[in-house]
Amino acid sequence: MAPPPFLYYARDTVFDFRLDPQAKLPVFRQIVDQMHFAIATGALGPGQRVTSLRTLSARHGVAINTLVKAFKVLEQRGLVRAVARSGYRVVGAGAPDSGRRRQGTTSRYAARGVSATKKEVHGAIATLDPGLYPGAFCKITEDYLTGDPDLCSVIHADGSGTKSLLAYLHYRETGDPAVFRGIAQDSLVMNLDDLLCVGVTDRILVSTTINRNAKRIGAEVLQELILGTEAYLARLREHGVGIYSGGGETADVGDLTRTAVVDSCCCATLPKSDVIDGSGIRPGLVIVGLASSGQAHYEDRENSGIGSNGLTSARHDLLSSHYRKRYPETFDPGIDPALIYTGPYRLSDALPGSRQSVGEALLSPTRSYAPVIRALLTAERRLVKGLVHCSGGGQTKCLRFGRTVHFVKDSLLPIPPIFKAIQRASKTSWKEMYQVYNMGHRMEVYCTARDARRVIEAARDFGIMARVIGRTERASGGKNHLTVCHGSKRLTYDAP
Repeated sequence: MAPPPFLYYARDTVFDFRLDPQAKLPVFRQIVDQMHFAIATGALGPGQRVTSLRTLSARHGVAINTLVKAFKVLEQRGLVRAVARSGYRVVGAGAPDSGRRRQGTTSRYAARGVSATKKEVHGAIATLDPGLYPGAFCKITEDYLTGDPDLCSVIHADGSGTKSLLAYLHYRETGDPAVFRGIAQDSLVMNLDDLLCVGVTDRILVSTTINRNAKRIGAEVLQELILGTEAYLARLREHGVGIYSGGGETADVGDLTRTAVVDSCCCATLPKSDVIDGSGIRPGLVIVGLASSGQAHYEDRENSGIGSNGLTSARHDLLSSHYRKRYPETFDPGIDPALIYTGPYRLSDALPGSRQSVGEALLSPTRSYAPVIRALLTAERRLVKGLVHCSGGGQTKCLRFGRTVHFVKDSLLPIPPIFKAIQRASKTSWKEMYQVYNMGHRMEVYCTARDARRVIEAARDFGIMARVIGRTERASGGKNHLTVCHGSKRLTYDAP
């Protein structure tokens, strides 16, 4: 027989808890987790009143000390506050708590050991040789491999980041190693789609490095990563993208890696005459955004749009304390506990507004736009003035390209449910959301207004939504500038 619901009242709305005294999780923790979930998902809003603890204790047979303990935890989290003779009122998931100010997204992101802007990296390389085309999306050098003066070379390294930890959680919860095939794709795409932005779509050689803790990552996971890489390369070749495996390395480094890290390196040569060098991004163009969500013709299933950026915050802000308790190997013990798995969901929970679960959305393999860009450059190379892969830095990535350009993004694609859920659970400001995540499109094509239709049709031929999401104007002050329109708000960003 199911236990009776534990009710609490807020103004004219009645909510219920389902408490199980026989469960391993203590009753006070059940109250905390379910109350946190109700507030984080909007079932309880700021200002709503919770019935007095004495009333709740008498009505449902829960010890007053248990209730006091639960609500003290909620108060410390900044979710409720005590009110004289009135019990507690809901504050909301983003308000200050009793003894510690809740950190904003940027500080939370940095406190977790990551950076949205990579300011330190760009500062470190500022004095290095920028290559043949200083304004290009990737560093380009002479073709040192062949010595051909008409060719140039580009090499790029990146990986799946902390998305592999999400795969690990799924693997531990379900026993299914196949989830790591998506991680192999993530690692490849984060390299390949950067190379697209300088015009590379052919003669690409890939090497993959897998660092693992052999005690936790067994042979079946390695097999999925290796075979998954080969399978995805073959699929890209079916669509005309010339990309090939050059082997790789698997390192057992348990002292360095608590689970698994998957990285790739891509190198290619191309004629200098085919380089997209970044100089074409100038005032007077339109920006066509290619959607990051949906299902392209060359994809097996729906894509949530998350990509492989911002997953450290997405993981901790969406997933619940269940994962902190069961899988301590998935986070740095030096991080403030208030920043570790603070969300309301488990991987199997439904994602609001979506047909996917939270886990399916977070683990959705990063889409490559290579088939689209390859087709576009083959047929209409002249019309592409610039390409920007909205990866690290999200919608502010464009600020690093062109000179004295005001990027205006005032007709963005709809925000996919995964990003809405992250913002709702974490109370991250929308300005920071656009700086960390792609928010709906991850590839931008810069072209003239009359050529936009051809770009949009090229994307739609592959089942990818695309539209003109903005334009470029001349910026004042000698620096690039960005304006993002979110509803009635105008969010502004300056180049670093």
